[in-house]
Parts: sequence; structure tokens; C-alpha cells
Amino acid sequence: MDDKQMARLRSVMDLKHTAVLTMELQQGVVGEGALMKALVEEVDRVGVRTTAGRLCDEARKRSIRVVHCVAENRPDGVGEIENCKVFAMNARLRRETGTTPIDQGTPGALLVPELGPQPSDVVVSRVHGLSPFTQTSLDQIFRNLDIKTLVVTGVSVNLGIFGTVMSAVDLGYNVVIVSDGVCGVPREYAEDVLKNSLSLLATIASADEAIAAWN
Repeated sequence: MDDKQMARLRSVMDLKHTAVLTMELQQGVVGEGALMKALVEEVDRVGVRTTAGRLCDEARKRSIRVVHCVAENRPDGVGEIENCKVFAMNARLRRETGTTPIDQGTPGALLVPELGPQPSDVVVSRVHGLSPFTQTSLDQIFRNLDIKTLVVTGVSVNLGIFGTVMSAVDLGYNVVIVSDGVCGVPREYAEDVLKNSLSLLATIASADEAIAAWN
């Protein structure tokens, strides 16, 4: 990132109006109980959990709000739909086993240990949809806190990160994507999406660059 790009990054990173948003960094998605083993392997290769944890720690030191977005399923499956492949896979698993890796009240719904959460953090769960803004209080929380910029880390570039960024931009937020704090599968696809699509919607910065912009 050159000086001009860093200046622009700093211009949208007012500490009083910035929040870190972590996306689905929970045990049932990127931990031992996850279904998508290829995604877990990519998370480990990139070091997403470690990077996200460091980003959250640095944010807390500066009194920047940290908000964790997690996906959960009702244990009774009420309201689950099968209108797309990812939801159909989830419903099929429940029929076969009686549960899913991210059922409410199970370890899979909990954040990975690198993230805490700490007492000052906010955890927002969703039961329906693919975006953390869908039928949740996330937007209202950010507006009540006068948040203008979201620094996004987590998974996956395939769905969750893409949906989060699209929704946030539609709602008027500035978005910074932490390049070494996100991933998707296959790797080459995720890299192309970051370069050719998400870069049109958000500022792409490494964790080091994002933290430097806070100083």
C-alpha cells in the first residue's frame, strides 16, 4: 500500500466511528466440528483465526468496538428452508443425524478461542439468511454506536464475506476487508473475487496496514 492509499485508509478509520466485524469464526464453521474441511484447511493455511484474534486485540486497546457475527440453527429445525444448496445440505444433515454443527446451545455455535469474546465485545447471532444483517439487530447496533466503517475478517469469501460486504455497502457503511484475515475455497477463486469484485466495494488492506491506520 503506497502513501496515497494509506492516507485514504486513514480517512475512513476514525476510531470513534469504526468497528471490527468478525464473520462466522465459530467452532462449527472453522473448528473441529465443521463440515467444510477444505475451508478449515484454508483458514489454517492463511492463519485467519490468528490474524482475526490479533486484529481484535489491537482494536480493543484503542476502544474500537468488536462485533462477532455467528450463524446458528434452531435445534428443532423450525423455519429451516431448502431454497439453495447450502441450506439443503444443512436440512439433510438434520434429517440424517438430528442435529447440525451450529445448533444453538452447542459448542459449534461458540466463537473460536482466539476471539474471546471479551466483555466489551458484542455477539450477534442470526438464524436465517446468509448475511449477518438479515433479520438481526446488527445494523441498529452499529447506527446506535454511530459506526461508519466496518473492518471485516472471517469466512468465507465464497458466501459470508461477500454477503456481509454487499449488505454493508447497501446500508451506507464504508468497508475495509482484511486481506490476510479472510479466505475462501478454492484459494485461486477467493483471490480472484477479492481482486476483481470485492475491491470494487471495499478497501482491501492487510491486518498490519489496518492497525497502522489506527495509529
